[in-house]
Amino acid sequence: MKNVVIFVGPSLDPEKARTILEADYRPPAKKGDLIKLIMSLDDKETVVGLIDGYFLLDYPPTPIEVYQLIVRPNTVVIGSSSIGALRAVELQKFGMIGIGKIFQLFKNGKLDADDEVAVTFSQDLYRLQSEAMVDIRYNLYLSLKRGFVDKETKYAITKVAKNIYFPFRTYQNIIEETIKRYPQLENNARRFESYILRNRKSLKEKDALKLIEQIRDMI
Repeated sequence: MKNVVIFVGPSLDPEKARTILEADYRPPAKKGDLIKLIMSLDDKETVVGLIDGYFLLDYPPTPIEVYQLIVRPNTVVIGSSSIGALRAVELQKFGMIGIGKIFQLFKNGKLDADDEVAVTFSQDLYRLQSEAMVDIRYNLYLSLKRGFVDKETKYAITKVAKNIYFPFRTYQNIIEETIKRYPQLENNARRFESYILRNRKSLKEKDALKLIEQIRDMI
């Protein structure tokens, strides 16, 4: 049986992940965690899934740390969703595997800033305290597609959200700031606010699930 270690939360609830694959689920990765992992592993084949990491309260794993894991014998490293997607783009030429839409967006240059995936979260259950910009874009796209907002409102909310420092990106802050800057769009912004309360989706979670399923199929 392979070693399977996955760093996840808050993109995906580890309990939800366990319904797909039983593995060694660990908290979001910070600098030094992958070195500790390398030192603790035995000679079995190992699959490491890197999804979430710290961005604010601690440093995330550096590219060189991830590289040292990639070049370890009998080791496969897969990334998605958050810091995992960023590192996969940087290190795919060395063998790291990237999974999901967010990885593709960064790989193709559609996104290029770390703050697109950065969030803050609680220290106990890894609950979100802010929203990832990439998920805000995703929900605005879906709400436009379903007719809940128009293009002008989508553009305005996107611009406002991008200009808010990522730890303070909550839908409440975004909506209030949008109304402040674009008072003529208040009704449309409130419509999006109502939509998101009932229909919030997460592209980061979707990509994390794809990573779990990919590892399940591999082993």
